[in-house]
Amino acid sequence: MNTTLMELLATGADDAPALAAPGRPALTHAALRALAHRTVASLNALGAGRNDRVAIVLANGPEMAACFLGAACGVTTAPLNPAYRADEFEFYLSDLKARLLVVEHDSTSAAIEVAQRLGVRIVDLHPGEAAGDFTLRARGGEAAAPPAHPGPAEPDDIAMVLHTSGTTSRPKIVPLSQRNLCASAGNIARTLGFTPADRGLNVMPLFHIHGLIAGVLSPVSAGSAVFCTPGFNALRFYAWMDEAAPTWYTAVPTMHQAIVSRASKNLEVIRRHPLRFIRSSSSSIPPQVIRELEEVFGAPLIESYGMTEASLQMASNPLPPAVRKPGSVGLPAGPQVAIMGEDGTLLPAGEVGEIVIRGANVTAGYENNPKANAEAFVDGWFRTGDQGMKDAEGYLSLTGRLKEIINRGGEKISPREVDEVLMDHPAVAQVVCFAIPHAKLGEEVGAVVVLREGAQVTERELQAFVAQRLADFKVPAKLLFMDEIPKGATGKLQRIGLAARLGLGT
Repeated sequence: MNTTLMELLATGADDAPALAAPGRPALTHAALRALAHRTVASLNALGAGRNDRVAIVLANGPEMAACFLGAACGVTTAPLNPAYRADEFEFYLSDLKARLLVVEHDSTSAAIEVAQRLGVRIVDLHPGEAAGDFTLRARGGEAAAPPAHPGPAEPDDIAMVLHTSGTTSRPKIVPLSQRNLCASAGNIARTLGFTPADRGLNVMPLFHIHGLIAGVLSPVSAGSAVFCTPGFNALRFYAWMDEAAPTWYTAVPTMHQAIVSRASKNLEVIRRHPLRFIRSSSSSIPPQVIRELEEVFGAPLIESYGMTEASLQMASNPLPPAVRKPGSVGLPAGPQVAIMGEDGTLLPAGEVGEIVIRGANVTAGYENNPKANAEAFVDGWFRTGDQGMKDAEGYLSLTGRLKEIINRGGEKISPREVDEVLMDHPAVAQVVCFAIPHAKLGEEVGAVVVLREGAQVTERELQAFVAQRLADFKVPAKLLFMDEIPKGATGKLQRIGLAARLGLGT
């Protein structure tokens, strides 16, 4: 079993395509391997070595995929959402203690000014001719001191750090080692039966665990190819499908719904490129949508369950001829999965409790956060914070959420982060953000606001205020102005169930 990404990238045949993109020649597996070695050497020359943090703020596409793959072979990558505002970049770059920031050479990202202010060295990425090929060049500055630990990463080095949205206002850092990512890539490849003949169509964002591991790393590790799009676009999906000739794609339910809604106009494209399977993850997909997708594409929909702390996959419905159970997230698919009662005992089939996991793909613990680790780990099991049950055949179903995180179409939002921004508005005295059910997105952000005495502000003005500080997907879709914040029977603020109490949502 591979334990480093450099080993993982050694699988593909030299002349086989690894990364492709619209209108560009493909990058072969041999070229990707050479690029990985060059990238590690370039980052070492810029003062970043094993376990040093390199933030990556790149648009979706083959360069983002290749930069992640190459950089993670020798440093700790920190992919960040390009849509973040300056305040968000300031938090993440500071919290991560980033040594370098990689951006496109012509980027106007707010991250650049923030990095300059924080003393983080900026590295420009210049694309090459082939999809994903690039060179890195530092912006000015003196020569960097050599890193303490140059060269390719070792199995226990940290390959990637991602922040997870917590119910507290401060997101937690999840370090994922080379071993973690290799284990997860292998788990997914086995679940989906990847071979060099496969070709994935990636529409997922590449600053998320879903796109990075299921969309890119796992198929590339199996020697197959990934066609990297600029990001999801329902109007362009079928044109990309025609060019990519994929055998599979992965997406979140909101994307699947948009894809299937346009299928009737693109039946010829679907017939030309029969899919082996379709994968869905990040939030639950309605059984009606599963049926429609399977009818239209003539391919099985494989629903899986994952999270950042597990380097993505924890459970998955299997490929045919094994049984798929719509509404379930399938069988354990990599780590051990159990159901734990409130007293810490493991429960038998049919009983509801907290889903817990352990295995080679699970993070060793949150960074510099002993309190969170004490709460998250019990007897070697990681507590997911999700509630569920296993049936007699071992299939896992999610029955609820113990956490307050808002899951907007797969985008995870900490309600307290939005609370804090709204509280900065001079007219706001109190606020509580919560999830409102949404027919397509699953959930969207709602907020109850209590204004200061004599103050006036409109819903639209508050939304614009939040939009200056946070990414668009975090802006509340609905704000209710009330005289006091609704509380539970004990007087505690209760986010969960608040939408139902207020008569909101579908």
